Amino acid sequence: MAAASPQVFVGIDVSKDWLDIAVRPAGTEWRAAQDEAGNTALVRQLRKLHPQLVVLEATGGYETLLVVALGSAGVPVAVVNPRQVRDFARAMGKLAKTDRLDASVIAHFGEVSGAVAQPLVAADARELEALVARRRQVTQMRSAERQRRQQALPVVQRRIARVLAVLEQELKDIDQDLSGRLWESPLWRERENLLRSVPGIGPAVTFALLADLPELGSLTRKQVAALVGVAPLARDSGKFHGKRTCWGGRATVRAALYMAALVASRFNPVIRLFYQRLCAAGKPKKLALTACMRKLATILNAMLKHRSAWQAMPQNA
Repeated sequence: MAAASPQVFVGIDVSKDWLDIAVRPAGTEWRAAQDEAGNTALVRQLRKLHPQLVVLEATGGYETLLVVALGSAGVPVAVVNPRQVRDFARAMGKLAKTDRLDASVIAHFGEVSGAVAQPLVAADARELEALVARRRQVTQMRSAERQRRQQALPVVQRRIARVLAVLEQELKDIDQDLSGRLWESPLWRERENLLRSVPGIGPAVTFALLADLPELGSLTRKQVAALVGVAPLARDSGKFHGKRTCWGGRATVRAALYMAALVASRFNPVIRLFYQRLCAAGKPKKLALTACMRKLATILNAMLKHRSAWQAMPQNA
């Protein structure tokens, strides 16, 4: 009886101009251009290999076009957290770092980590995600200009004011575009209405959740807390019991939930009571607010899962 062919795993290190590719277990390595022609040629090569999984790191958007090309061609692809790959490399004793070595480590990580292929995101969802990211950038620019205006001389303040006016208009235009896109889709419109029914959840938080946490509504309590980065992680060893800390997760979602929890701790009856109870028990305010973020994420996940508006949620959720 012939032996089964080994499963093929491909790791790709993505940079602005180049793609470094490594194949396991064959050990094949090569470099391709990071452009449309290079992506097309690479997809054609990878389809011939019939890989079990192609793994890339999230690189701030440089990987997007390649992921779309691979997904459209039916090649299973997963985008993983760079920190997980780096920690894996250290655990394997691979401390050197080059593009070629990174590709090999990514392929090995995909082979042993149990990473799974992600479904191709629809074009309209990608556009929503891009608009939310742009809104975040414009908001950051506005904050920076406001800080500069405080220390600027009058002659410069007038110029900063003109820039701020442009940024304010851009934010209004982006919000109108986002709202229009949400209302064009019955599914998004329903999800937006459910999220907005919660006291403390405004338009900006809704946009961030829909774009950056599309899994919301299909997760367990522990999964949604871990994905957002508000799950307390143990630090115990032997008789030592360290403090539980929260780290990792999706920073953009966590930032949005922080603002939502801040408002909800004052105006949402369920979250306010929960926050006050923790503070009365002697918990630090920052810890209590983090617990409110976790509770809010759990409630939102349950609402979307059961398609139930806030008014229908039990008050002790």
